Amino acid sequence: MPSADIIDNSTFRLGRVRRSLLAIGTLALAVVVLAGCNNTNVPTGGGSGNSVSGNTIPVGAYLSLTGDEADFGKTTLEGAELAVDQINAAGGIGGKMIDLKHENDESEAAKAASAVTKLITSDKVVAVIGEIASGRSLAAAPICQDNKIPMVSPSSTNVKVTQVGDYIFRVCFVDSFQAYALAKFATDTLKAKNGAMFIDSSSAYSKDFAAEFKKSFTAMGGTIVQEAAYAPTDVDFKGQLTKLKTANADIILVPGYYKSAGTISKQAKELGITARLLGVDGWDSQDLFVTAGASLEGAYLSDHMDIHSSKPEVKAMVDAYAKKYPGRKPGALTALGYDSMMVLAEAMRHAKTLDGPGIRDALAAVKDFKGVTGTFSIDGDRNAQKPAVILQVKGNEFQYVTTIEQPTK
Repeated sequence: MPSADIIDNSTFRLGRVRRSLLAIGTLALAVVVLAGCNNTNVPTGGGSGNSVSGNTIPVGAYLSLTGDEADFGKTTLEGAELAVDQINAAGGIGGKMIDLKHENDESEAAKAASAVTKLITSDKVVAVIGEIASGRSLAAAPICQDNKIPMVSPSSTNVKVTQVGDYIFRVCFVDSFQAYALAKFATDTLKAKNGAMFIDSSSAYSKDFAAEFKKSFTAMGGTIVQEAAYAPTDVDFKGQLTKLKTANADIILVPGYYKSAGTISKQAKELGITARLLGVDGWDSQDLFVTAGASLEGAYLSDHMDIHSSKPEVKAMVDAYAKKYPGRKPGALTALGYDSMMVLAEAMRHAKTLDGPGIRDALAAVKDFKGVTGTFSIDGDRNAQKPAVILQVKGNEFQYVTTIEQPTK
């Protein structure tokens, strides 16, 4: 992620208040006494100490409900809320109802850190869902890690997210696999030999995805013949697109979010670019078509699932969503929000204690969980092992094309 997005998380870490010399002395004495008593229940690694004490289980969600990726944040929250409704209607977790508390980080990394801090310190949550964007997950994850509060990201695909620590999980696949899946489709199905890439220079997600795609595409015999970059605040992309056009590539990868991708595709069409546009899961929003119009017809993208699938679990979720949120269409991000809450609930059912460490241990042990976005297990790096799908834009819909499985290690 760019240095401008890197914040000093020590500002937000809990339990680091200035103490008087008397308080320090008192604390030191207490530690000595406890050590002498050999009390093995005394926490030694810090942490918030949040736990369930009443008839509700406080769970937090920090998401971009306004700002550049607001559509993703809203639909993810809706998926999580739908899951909570169903969990509580079925009796909750051992009779305790889940109380989902959410904070809007306004699509900003610093505010994501503040939101998570509030959820932990004020709302006393025992687990957190978020964020949809890797940059904001990277800003908030150290706070959850330091306070031993499990965090489950619905859709932050950057591989670095779960590397923050052993309390950080995700229910989506990682970009190294998603890039492999898209490169394999481009090579095997589209028979692409030459590729170009148009990268969001401010996004860790976009830059790392492009690097992974280039690695996979070249390993499969392809060549990246041209690269260009843009900023998310840009509105005129024609200079960079003209440069890409001269490369005569078979495909142009645009690894970024729907807001910029729609305008890029429209301007590419106006310039007469005929190379096939390839997108990523960050495209999966109905807001993409607000700016793109018909310019994306025939483009392909990698994604987490086919929301139009006839699988019973998918249909059940889509039908329940339509009933709860009339007039809104669910997407893969809705389903990932739903799966995030459902896998947390599954972990809570098996946790030895309903606190951060207990839930963390149960999450790490999840195997063959049947989610809406597929059946998955949590691996040793706390990532979900699952396939990807390739979708094609037809009209204002994403239509299923094929499934790409995880490569054999």
